[in-house]
Amino acid sequence: MIPARSRHCHRGANPEIPRLNGWKVGEAEIREPGDFGRRDQPRAWIPDGGFDERTSTDPATSRASLMSRFPVAAGLMLGLVADELVGDPARRHPVAGFGTAASVVERRMYADSSAAGVGFAAMSVLPICLAGWVAERALTRRPLLRTAAVAVTTWTVVGGRSLRGVGSAMAAHLEAGRTEDARALVPSLCGRDSNSLDTDGMARATVESIAENTSDSVVGPLFWGAVAGLPGLLSYRAVNTLDAMVGHRSPRYARFGTAAARTDDVLNLAPARLTAALTVVGAKSVAGSPRASWRAWRSDAAQHPSPNAGHCEAAMAGALGVQLGGKTTYASGTEDRPVLGSGSAPAVADIDRAVRLSRFVQASALAVLAGGVVVVELLRQRGHR
Repeated sequence: MIPARSRHCHRGANPEIPRLNGWKVGEAEIREPGDFGRRDQPRAWIPDGGFDERTSTDPATSRASLMSRFPVAAGLMLGLVADELVGDPARRHPVAGFGTAASVVERRMYADSSAAGVGFAAMSVLPICLAGWVAERALTRRPLLRTAAVAVTTWTVVGGRSLRGVGSAMAAHLEAGRTEDARALVPSLCGRDSNSLDTDGMARATVESIAENTSDSVVGPLFWGAVAGLPGLLSYRAVNTLDAMVGHRSPRYARFGTAAARTDDVLNLAPARLTAALTVVGAKSVAGSPRASWRAWRSDAAQHPSPNAGHCEAAMAGALGVQLGGKTTYASGTEDRPVLGSGSAPAVADIDRAVRLSRFVQASALAVLAGGVVVVELLRQRGHR
């Protein structure tokens, strides 16, 4: 008779021990006294934390086990679902609070130089990044709490429902001829001079903003959450907020905002291209052409002055069969943007199509990125066995 062994059996356990039902340790499987005749009940692997309690066939326990094994993927999914169900926090939005704090730092550190801008960006972002890293380390062995933290943070930093809501409201106002109401929504989408926009101009601005902000508001946070967990989510949103605040080519921020703008460009290199690729895939969902979307993306994106926005906008233009770009007026001046795509200027109906396509891209990005996290974690878990 083979004596029962301690569950703390070392990796040097004799591989010749017969295989028994129970937990695998090293190269042998063992079981505790009283376990004979029971089915295998393998324990779940907690990332960075060893083995958790045994899994159960109870559905609630099984869901908890999945969250224990894949806290980041589960948190990203729960967070985006929360955004879909309830939208942004109605009051005291944490991102708005960060913007207020960053404004205080800016007033103290501002100087008309790139070096001052680097210091401002570092002082604003590094504490947020460090807080995320500390929380991530503290919750390593508490996977359910880690899942909850990632979910709440994801809900806080994404803005997919709000983006689509503003787009739909813009379409409704323009359709009903409420031009002034539509014009009042322009600042919620972009920094253009709303007084210079007619109905066609507002339709174009809305489609372009939906295309770009699908990446900035949803795909970017999800991407960096998948790559780096809590620090990734928080740091991405902090940098993106700073870019919106000071990343302009205005006289005040031409040098001071360079660090924030360039950092945001780097962080969005991959998300913008993922957004464009998923836009191509989803073109048929809005009666568009994937081939036209691909062609516009590959031929026109590089002409855009932004290293990232052009990819999202060109793919969207091709998917909708419209032409974006052209004369664009901001508070700081007028730019003559390159033409993206081919066809007529966007109509009001194209705003609704852009909203639907944005929703497709957001859901697809979640599936791709959360799925990628699960695959990587499974491979990692196999390496620990």
